[in-house]
Amino acid sequence: MPKTAKTPADYILPLYMNGLAGRMLRMSPPKNKKREILFIYGHHASLERYFGVAELLNIYGGVTIPDLPGFGGMEPFYKIGERVNIDSFADYLAAFIKLRFRNKKFVIAGYSLGVPIITRMLQKYPELSQKIQMLISVAGFTHKDDFNFSKKRYWIYRLGAAFFSQRPTAALYKLLILRPLYIRYIYRHLFNAKQKFKGKQALVLARAIEMEVNLWRSNDPRTYMATGNMMFRLELPGKGHIGLPIYHAGVDGDHYFNNVRVEQHMRMIYADFVHGKIKSASHAPSIIATAKDAAFFMPKEFIRVLKKIS
Repeated sequence: MPKTAKTPADYILPLYMNGLAGRMLRMSPPKNKKREILFIYGHHASLERYFGVAELLNIYGGVTIPDLPGFGGMEPFYKIGERVNIDSFADYLAAFIKLRFRNKKFVIAGYSLGVPIITRMLQKYPELSQKIQMLISVAGFTHKDDFNFSKKRYWIYRLGAAFFSQRPTAALYKLLILRPLYIRYIYRHLFNAKQKFKGKQALVLARAIEMEVNLWRSNDPRTYMATGNMMFRLELPGKGHIGLPIYHAGVDGDHYFNNVRVEQHMRMIYADFVHGKIKSASHAPSIIATAKDAAFFMPKEFIRVLKKIS
């Protein structure tokens, strides 16, 4: 019989953390490998969106990817009376690590928003740095000035995110805007969407837009907006030194972040900064379905370091 292709459903488990219900993707280590890798996804995400990244990382060790509150279908912080901010995400991640990696060391990798969440977690819980064998950032950032927007665009995004992060306006946004028909239209015509999907063929574009529809319908819109507002106000340098090197892979031509400023701010926080480059047509592809699709995530020089970790 032909081998059945792997799907996210084969690896997704229920996750209950701090009174919130969500999901977790778990892949066991390959034979003769004990290395463990924890991956923290970015903004506007789900386990399905980053399944290819999980497959790629699984080549090198066991892989764990938890949902973040308000994303991927996990219940939001608001359900338990907590506000959405960088500290609430950091506390959640620290609790997850203490639960899942009690006596284990591991590699931790973050994509985009996942990186400031990891960073703030290590600033607040420096004892957890002793568990980390390698810290990888892919298209990450740590400061609001890392964004590569004009002042006008920055303030439009920041004020818009703040406005729609309130309970009544978020509900209105979900009711009136987050309809599949509108989402499909927006992703074919708005500036950022055009940048994201630049160069895609018609069939691939259609699949990517359908993934965006699913993301907008499964993610909590109030959390999405509050997290956007959080990112546009982020200032982690000066909040604590982290005695680890960070292996940072910046995206060439990233339309979201200025890689020079990203490096400057990370060097203010981490003990060392190891630079790597990745090539991608956009900051974050909508669909990363296979390990082949995700290959650009890991620069070869990072893989060499990773392979030396037992």
